[in-house]
Amino acid sequence: MPEEEPKSAFELAMEKLRKKDLKEGREETTLTPEQKELIAEARREHEAKAAEIEIMYRSRISKAAREAALSEDPKVAEALGKIEEAYRRDRARNEEERDARIARIRAGGTA
Repeated sequence: MPEEEPKSAFELAMEKLRKKDLKEGREETTLTPEQKELIAEARREHEAKAAEIEIMYRSRISKAAREAALSEDPKVAEALGKIEEAYRRDRARNEEERDARIARIRAGGTA
């Protein structure tokens, strides 16, 4: 009887997770080709939106930096901070929307 090859850490972790899911009553589901395509579409749209957010951020930062170079007003630094905060908030919102959309698709709904 040949010995089995040792399992990788990844294989062991996946095995543990499957056992845990079975104990908790979760079913292993496979996605339909339609669901896979919808998820891929959601991810593509997220990437496009993320690129748009990045472009807008860089444009705003560039404009604010030019103004800062021309002005010694301390409010310019505050404006830069607000731009940065808005950028992070927009990215987080975009990611949350993507994750929620993918979760709905996985649950059997539509995007």
